[in-house]
Amino acid sequence: MGGAAAVKGEFMGFKAVIFDMDGVLIDSEYLYLTGIHRELQKKRPWVREEDLYPSVGMDSARNRELMHRVAREPLDNLEFDRELEEIYSLFDDVCYREILYPEVPGVLKSLREMGLKTALASSTGMEGIRKVLRQCGIGDLFDYVVSGEQFRESKPNPEIYLTAMAALGCQAGECLVVEDSTYGVTAGVAAGACVAARRDSRFPFDQTGAMYRIDSLSEILELPGIAGQTCAAL
Repeated sequence: MGGAAAVKGEFMGFKAVIFDMDGVLIDSEYLYLTGIHRELQKKRPWVREEDLYPSVGMDSARNRELMHRVAREPLDNLEFDRELEEIYSLFDDVCYREILYPEVPGVLKSLREMGLKTALASSTGMEGIRKVLRQCGIGDLFDYVVSGEQFRESKPNPEIYLTAMAALGCQAGECLVVEDSTYGVTAGVAAGACVAARRDSRFPFDQTGAMYRIDSLSEILELPGIAGQTCAAL
C-alpha cells in the first residue's frame, strides 16, 4: 500500500462519509463483469471484456442499452432482455460476506466512534443493497442508505449524493465521498464533496477530480479532515 495520494484542494473538517457499495465495500465488479462476459461470449464470440468496462458503476437503464449495443441486438429485442435476466440470475447465490473487503466493518465502526455520520449511496437497486448489508452484517453501521433507482437519473448525476447530504444534515464541504468508478467519482465531485477514489488496476477508471487515491478504506481514517482537522491537500 502506497498510502493515499492527494491532489490540490481544500475542505473543512468532515462530519460525514458517504460510500459507494460495489467496488468500494465489496469486490463485486470484476466478478460480475467476467461472468457476464463469459456468458455473452457463448453466443457472441466478438464480445470483448473491455467492451463491458463502461458498465461498471452504471445504472440499470444505461447498462441495458450498453449490453444491447455490445451484443449487437436492437433495444426492442425482448428475448435478449430475458437472456440478460438469466445471466444476472447466475449471481443470485453470490456470498457477499466472502467478497466484503476485510477492513470495511472496522473502518465504519471507527468513523462512528469518531462521531462522524455514515451513508451508503449506490446505483444498485435497494433490494440488492439490502441483501449485501444483511449478509455482511453492516446495515446498522449506516445512518442513511439510498439507491440510484429512487431517482430519474443515477450517477454521474449528483442528485443521489445531494440527497444523502441533505438526509445527514451536512453541507457538501463537510462530506467525504468514497468512490471508485468514473460515474461515481464524477457524481461526487459534481455534488461538491471531497472525493477519495479507490484504485483498481483491473479497470481503466477516470478518477479525475478525486482529491485522494486510496488502495484500502482504512486509509481514509488517516486523511486530514476525518478527525476534525482542516483538510488541505497539497
